[in-house]
Amino acid sequence: MIPLHDPISAERPTAIALGSFDGLHRGHRRVISVITESQPAEQEPVVPTVVSFWPHPREVLHGETRLRLDLPEEKLELLEPLGIEQLVLVPFSRELAALSPEPFVREVLADRLQARRIAVGTNFRFGVDRSGDVDDLARIGAALGIDVRVLPMLWDGSERVSSSRIRRALAAGDIEEAARLLERPYRFSGHVVRGRGLGRQLGWPTANLAVDGRKFLPLEGVYAALAWRDGEDGAMAAVMNLGPQPTVDPLAPSAVEVHLLERSLELAGVRLTVQPLRLLRRQQAFASLDDLSRQIRLDAGQALQDARNACDQRSGQLDD
Repeated sequence: MIPLHDPISAERPTAIALGSFDGLHRGHRRVISVITESQPAEQEPVVPTVVSFWPHPREVLHGETRLRLDLPEEKLELLEPLGIEQLVLVPFSRELAALSPEPFVREVLADRLQARRIAVGTNFRFGVDRSGDVDDLARIGAALGIDVRVLPMLWDGSERVSSSRIRRALAAGDIEEAARLLERPYRFSGHVVRGRGLGRQLGWPTANLAVDGRKFLPLEGVYAALAWRDGEDGAMAAVMNLGPQPTVDPLAPSAVEVHLLERSLELAGVRLTVQPLRLLRRQQAFASLDDLSRQIRLDAGQALQDARNACDQRSGQLDD
């Protein structure tokens, strides 16, 4: 896997794709392709690098919680096939935010990262109060001998492709639309922790996932899903409950619970990756545990069919 660096330990000189690139959708990938294209042999070799800020500037400046479509470790796996050789996270602080555009480019990009080429989207802003735009970046870069490339926004229908649009789809439970915009499946991972065994008492044992709190999760509800154990390729059909337990324990906090279909495994402590396929229904309170169990049986049947269809479409096989 490609390395994750801070600016001090990064390999240099660099060709930089600069931005948050949350979700790494096709608009992001178009920006990244500019710095991974082959260069003439006589030019100085550079390291294709993605540079982002961590944490998100709005978290530092305004105290907002910014959930991510991709956590840094997930992004490493997505960047490597694109030809990127390192991900550099610039620690965002109030001191960095106070830099005007020219000192930011000179100190961070030119001096620390020895940037020779920079690619950004046309909406990129930087410097104190977001006062710098792509024209400023091109002007400052030219003075420092840095080749700056600006890529236009990518449109899909009447709206541009964006991380915000993908989040809206997930927040509505529209997994298919999110995957279409990402051009890849939406997934998340977590370690299986021991729960209270309520699902097992109902005949539907679940793996309770501890998911990083910075990860953007979809709308609460019941989903058809695929699941993988860490280090294994075989997909397992699953039904997932995301949210509280309105019938069993209405006061319990929101949780991610995964029930494997046609499998019985001890998963405590295992890292499990989950790919939601389709929202089957929103959560609801049932009159009795028997009613809940009957509904789960219906959910499981639909989820199994969805999982089989998904594996057929990708010419894969369910792990058995």
